[in-house]
Amino acid sequence: MNSLTLVIFGASGDLAKRKLIPAIFALHKEKLLPEGFAILGVSRTEFTDEAFRDEVFLKNDLMKLDGVDEESKSAFAKKLFYQPIDTSAAGDYAKVKNRLAVLDAELNLPGNYIFYLSTPPSLYSVIPKYLAEQGLNTSENGWRRLVIEKPFGYDLASAEALNRELQTCFDETQIYRIDHYLGKETVQNMLVTRFANGIFEPLWNRNYIQHIEMTSAEDFGVGSRGGYYDKSGALRDMLQNHLMQVAAHVAMEPPIAAGAEAIRTEKLKFFQSLRPITESEVSRFAIRGQYLSSMIRGQKVKGYREEEGVPADSITETYAALKFYVDNWRWAGVPFYIRTGKRLPTKVTEVVITFKTPPHTLFRNENGVSHLHNQMVIRIQPDEGLLLKFGMKVPGAGFDVKTVGMDFHYSDLTDAKVPEAYERLLLDVIKGDPTLYARGDSVVESWKFVKPIIDVWENDPNVKIYGYPAGTWGPSVADDFITGAEFGWRNPCKNLTSDDNFCEL
Repeated sequence: MNSLTLVIFGASGDLAKRKLIPAIFALHKEKLLPEGFAILGVSRTEFTDEAFRDEVFLKNDLMKLDGVDEESKSAFAKKLFYQPIDTSAAGDYAKVKNRLAVLDAELNLPGNYIFYLSTPPSLYSVIPKYLAEQGLNTSENGWRRLVIEKPFGYDLASAEALNRELQTCFDETQIYRIDHYLGKETVQNMLVTRFANGIFEPLWNRNYIQHIEMTSAEDFGVGSRGGYYDKSGALRDMLQNHLMQVAAHVAMEPPIAAGAEAIRTEKLKFFQSLRPITESEVSRFAIRGQYLSSMIRGQKVKGYREEEGVPADSITETYAALKFYVDNWRWAGVPFYIRTGKRLPTKVTEVVITFKTPPHTLFRNENGVSHLHNQMVIRIQPDEGLLLKFGMKVPGAGFDVKTVGMDFHYSDLTDAKVPEAYERLLLDVIKGDPTLYARGDSVVESWKFVKPIIDVWENDPNVKIYGYPAGTWGPSVADDFITGAEFGWRNPCKNLTSDDNFCEL
């Protein structure tokens, strides 16, 4: 692994303190970083090197440093440096170039740089441009990589424009669009589950699968982020990026190899195969909702329009549910359902594969129902693992069938530490592996798919937005969204296997 310098723009901000520095320190403790490694924080705040080390590491309340020996803390702190600049001033980027040259000389580093943009999206095209003007985009004297945080664009037009602007400064192979959902072990394991097991892949198609659903629920509201969230909404904030990327892992065709380009090419084909939803069809295939004030465990919870920074007449959705189809040979006619929302009963993300019932049903369950559908539940968070649900005979006379579960939990697989998403993704960009990073063309295709929905929701005053009490599973109309009386959303608990019964959320 080559020695390098990680340059974090926006290093005095929340993301650096909450996620990036803790993740890098975890890699340092596990001895996964190269021998020569430095971090240069860049921001407007006037920090010295020592003040920066205190702010983001030594005195960072979000860091878990209890039990860490002083030698390890000191060794890592010495890798942290800081350069204050005005990020909107082109001339100030000469300071970054000069400081990097000094660090390379002092620490005997080869001039390999990762530029991480932990900044507001308004700077995503500004910083790369000014880096290029200083010659920091070329790979003549060491490689260069650029990491972009979400949101990657606000809509289709801005995503396309941002792609063009970035690609005039950096080559596409140098650009890493980070999506922390793709760093989760269970998302990566979807590919292994499908393509490493002969018992699953033959069934993974329209002949055996009834439908696929995905749920990403959060049990909290927007809090103090109301002003920001109201310009985004659930569709942009979660569904267009995180959940569509996960859907690509579930439904992509087998890649020809396990390499980055092969996998990312198949994901692009998935996005290109999505059946377009026209503006006239939006009301049939998309539902939006907004949480209302409610009592949860004896405490009154604010409705969305009562939150700080949210207009009293806001129509921004805090809940979004989509139904869509993939027009290719494998998935023709199989509906996909995705929902995401805030102030739902629990925080959970999972994928549910519902298989078709046998063509001739011989047995019934305890309630006399003959529709017995096997399900595979892939839990992304929390209680990560996999649950397979199938029918078994109830002991005793007759042939009553009961649905039982066979489960696997990641916590049972190994005693080793499972890396956090940012740890995995940062290590991948250090290694130069873009497999788990979104490619520009896939991002654009995803925006193309949701564009008609966004346009209708923003411009048609006749489209309904449904209220739902905080602490429930969203608007009641969404319960009928999944076709067929015997179907319905799987409303999960925190515990992977606690479903179909009452559970404490």
